[in-house]
Amino acid sequence: MNNALTTDTAATGLLVGKVALITGAGRGIGAAAARLFAREGARVLLAARTEAQLKAVTDEVRAAGGTADYAVCDLADTVSVRAAVDRAVHLYGRLDAAFNNGATSLPPGPMEQVTEADFDHLYAVNLKGSWAAMVAQVAAIRETAGRGAVVNNSSVGSLRGNPALPAYGAMKRALNSLTESAAATYGPAGIRVNAIAPGTTLTEMVHAWNERSPGIVDRLNAHTPLRRAADPAEIAQAAAWLLSDRASYVTGAVLPVDGGMQVV
Repeated sequence: MNNALTTDTAATGLLVGKVALITGAGRGIGAAAARLFAREGARVLLAARTEAQLKAVTDEVRAAGGTADYAVCDLADTVSVRAAVDRAVHLYGRLDAAFNNGATSLPPGPMEQVTEADFDHLYAVNLKGSWAAMVAQVAAIRETAGRGAVVNNSSVGSLRGNPALPAYGAMKRALNSLTESAAATYGPAGIRVNAIAPGTTLTEMVHAWNERSPGIVDRLNAHTPLRRAADPAEIAQAAAWLLSDRASYVTGAVLPVDGGMQVV
């Protein structure tokens, strides 16, 4: 399994002065985003289901000199989602940015192997949860910062048919549509909404997939022009840029961050 490049780049103040909420922040891309956003000057509120993971990442950010706190949050529970947004505003007085990274997945397999219960759970977390988060975040941004940005974490698997992860791909494609609709709706208010579509990324989920199907990451890399998987920090870099003022004229985009996978 090929290793990604290291991405421990020097901070440039990309998010100075901003308050950012990150869902799914206990591990993987979300944890990488928490570290990066804080290093780039944001005060961050981490949200996820597992308190031990949230506390560990929060302590790590603080030890590095950043400002961070957390809220235990289940994306399948809209009350919990709203409470996380409220906690960010309560702690920091405003909300400028949000990275809706949290999601769940299923083992790869054809459509007939997806149970109704699993389909409903994917919907509740990956689509309804992101919808609830966006609604609460946009309201908080409008009421406090006035202007801001939201980034949703989609997938390269949403950009075409996805026989390996059909239900997951469908939810992420629907998330792309929500992203575009929100961009059109809230752009006049100065709120930008974009999505990123990562390719193969060395998260816990992908490592588990590789253990169940040995060699799958190498096979995916062979169909990726850059011939490697991403480090979670590389995906976080794309989200940070879209949330920053340097992307001030970008909204409604679904940005592939996939090593070129979607073009082959």
